[in-house]
Amino acid sequence: MTRQQEGLPSQYAPAEVEARRYEHWEKAGYFTPEAQENPDAPSYTIVLPPPNVTGILHIGHALNHTLSDILVRRRRMQGYRTLWLPGMDHAGIATQNVVERELATEGQSRHDLGRDAFVDRVWQWKAEYGGRILAQMRRLGDSVDWSRERFTMDAGLSRSVQTIFKRLYDDGLIYRAERIINWCPRCLTALSDIEVDHSDDDGELVSIRYGDGDNSIVVATTRAETMLGDTAVAVHPDDERYAHLVGTTVALPLTGRRIPIVADAHVDPSFGTGAVKVTPAHDPNDFEIGRRHDLPVLAVMDERGVITAAGPFQGLDRFEARPAVVAALREDGRIVREVRPYVHSVGHCSRCSTTVEPRLSLQWFVSVAPLAKAAGDAVRDGRVAISPPELNARYFGWVDDMHDWCISRQLWWGHRIPVWYGPDGEVRCVGPDETAPDGWTQDTDVLDTWFSSALWPFSTLGWPDDTQDLRTFYPTSVLITAYDILFFWVARMMMFGLYAMRGKAPAEAVPFQTIVLHGLVRDQFGKKMSKSKGNVVDPLDWMDRFGTDATRFTLARGATPGSDEAISEDWAAGSRNFCNKLWNATRFALLNGAESSDPRGDDSPGSPRSPLAGGEPPVTGDLAVADRWILSRLSHVIAEVDRLLEQFEFGKACEALYHFAWDEFCDWYLELAKVPLGGADEAAAARTRQVLGFVLDQMLRLLHPVMPFVTDELWCALTGADSVMMAAWPDYQFTDEAAEAEVSSLMRLVTEIRQFRSGQGLRSGQRVPARLAGIESTPLAAHEESIRALLRLTAPAEAAPGTGGFTASAALSAEGITVELDLAGTVDLDAERKRLERDLTAARKEATSMTAKLGNEAFTARAPAEVIDKSRQRLAAAETDIARLESRLAALLSPGGRPP
Repeated sequence: MTRQQEGLPSQYAPAEVEARRYEHWEKAGYFTPEAQENPDAPSYTIVLPPPNVTGILHIGHALNHTLSDILVRRRRMQGYRTLWLPGMDHAGIATQNVVERELATEGQSRHDLGRDAFVDRVWQWKAEYGGRILAQMRRLGDSVDWSRERFTMDAGLSRSVQTIFKRLYDDGLIYRAERIINWCPRCLTALSDIEVDHSDDDGELVSIRYGDGDNSIVVATTRAETMLGDTAVAVHPDDERYAHLVGTTVALPLTGRRIPIVADAHVDPSFGTGAVKVTPAHDPNDFEIGRRHDLPVLAVMDERGVITAAGPFQGLDRFEARPAVVAALREDGRIVREVRPYVHSVGHCSRCSTTVEPRLSLQWFVSVAPLAKAAGDAVRDGRVAISPPELNARYFGWVDDMHDWCISRQLWWGHRIPVWYGPDGEVRCVGPDETAPDGWTQDTDVLDTWFSSALWPFSTLGWPDDTQDLRTFYPTSVLITAYDILFFWVARMMMFGLYAMRGKAPAEAVPFQTIVLHGLVRDQFGKKMSKSKGNVVDPLDWMDRFGTDATRFTLARGATPGSDEAISEDWAAGSRNFCNKLWNATRFALLNGAESSDPRGDDSPGSPRSPLAGGEPPVTGDLAVADRWILSRLSHVIAEVDRLLEQFEFGKACEALYHFAWDEFCDWYLELAKVPLGGADEAAAARTRQVLGFVLDQMLRLLHPVMPFVTDELWCALTGADSVMMAAWPDYQFTDEAAEAEVSSLMRLVTEIRQFRSGQGLRSGQRVPARLAGIESTPLAAHEESIRALLRLTAPAEAAPGTGGFTASAALSAEGITVELDLAGTVDLDAERKRLERDLTAARKEATSMTAKLGNEAFTARAPAEVIDKSRQRLAAAETDIARLESRLAALLSPGGRPP
């Protein structure tokens, strides 16, 4: 039994196809670059942004992975040696928090276990529970090379981390110093900026008078408890209001200390009173003011946010101390004004939601100035392109004004800082092939997770060793990521990649050649997704309900470079319908004997491609116009999709594919093909079957990168080959402008008559006798059979019995043809004419009323704008109805066959 006779199931069931197809691809080794056997093939590399080991697939992952997979699958079909390298990030804070919570349920803390035992416990957790997202990536269809999967804490990547730390340290680019950093009083660690979530919170703004009389000065603060650590008041040097106070001192309330009033250009004289309190130990801006004016640094809180300053507030939590300090100031008559609630931006730890505290702390830093300059230069001189280029400015804004990077974290899970301390205060950085002296102790901090992930493009390929993978696949080709981590991850990869590879030629040192930035996924109303709003889309749920291909197509179709995209269930359901449309079209093709084959017979054993290399069917005068038309349209869409994907215009490429597949191929070509396929001319039917099979073959190849599962199932049923994944990417070229013009004319005619039929109240499937007057003198004469089939028009001789033969009762002219319809027996013409006249009278009355109202100056002067706008809308609607009804009345002929 042939595959055409076997056919496909009547409906597409994603759950019965997806896992089977993915397992086959993986077992066949198609995801590896070695699947391309041509040793001279160019390489194409994408490294997957490593998801957290604790993570699960969210909608942002689904978008990013879909777009990356589109690029990889297309390049694979184009003959490249593709490597999409997967892996996971150890996610220091997140993973440690998960295991600590697990220990808490057992009545233990990490301190009960000790450092080594706790780290062992984290590894156990990772082995048992970590990496759920990897199975979900398989579910999404990611064609990543699982044989090269990496983890940021595995032995090879740990060696990379130690190596680059040692080199940066030896080059003076890593140092230890006291600086203000983000601090989580719950996690008891420093945080990077990306680990801080900001929200607008209700607080209070309190204005406090320092000093008395003419020498007093008022400052405002949202954190009154930090005043206990004030060491100055600052004003702008040009602010004449306070010029007489600069250089004097003022009494700090509640403390008995006197603090200086200094002039500093950082102060904004237009904000508040123009005077600010300076607390160098608890605010990053104040710290810099303190450095400029050599102010003392007085810490008044410990690592848990508890007040340490001697006095009545000592021992209070910061949030207990705040109202207590305000109450004491109020009692002392120091409160000038209180604004409550006062909405302001507050940073929270992204892992535990604790309010972050700026804190002076001894930490390790990377001196970023020379690294950031190199990262900026690589984009400026064109070695690295950013898509869309409009985001270049945002990138330069980050790298040109980057502060030194705090890389130490007070955690146990992570890459431990490779610095050792001797008994007499010696300090030594120890590389991966070195051993610290006996009796020395290692620094207790670990590195920021972003430190190791910044090495991802080259550490995963074997650096610092000179591996074959590193030589073949570095620099990587494209990085696809969301614009919101342009600074946090992308800029860091640029800095470290250029530093680590500085011995290479400049164009070969960059970590990637192109940075493609996509936006965030929002709900259908453009709102940010959040659990509190209940508008979060779970991609796993969508894959269960609509299928993976529909989920991927929905995400890709909405993707515009650098812009956020909105999605909805209705759009996902529409994408599922698209899958079903492709399924039914292929079933139709198979049931009608279509199959794809390569006329060139290129089926040599061992070819990395399927036997179907995209051979061209015979394009001769023997082909019907409709066949030449669809081949010409296929050639056009191939070129358009190629152009758009090279520009990373995923949404526009999907739109072009959708309209070609649904509108041109399914809705038009398949209907036109039914005439020769069902006709007596077997030669014409055979030619149409060949074109049908070829176009379907090519269309499924084009769609495969976006919708891998359904296209593979359908293509294999059509061709009998192993997988479309290894088939050649279409490069078919053929243009027939005459055929396109002729079929476009046919489409316009059919569309107008369909609208006319609908206007006459005819059901879409209702057959009506019709005369196509004048068709014989138009290019559409050869298409009369197709036109009648598409429009359900019977011959005039088939008029309803008892109606006295064919009598034209409605007519429409289009494309040089007058289509006369006999509506006897289908429409009561007199009743229809009366109904239309009645509706026309009502529409004219409405138009007259709205015109008079809008012409009344008293109305337009007094009425609200929305009322006037609604009246204009009613007038426009009435005028549209008038035009429509007059047209329909004109089309209805009198009983004698003449216009009424």
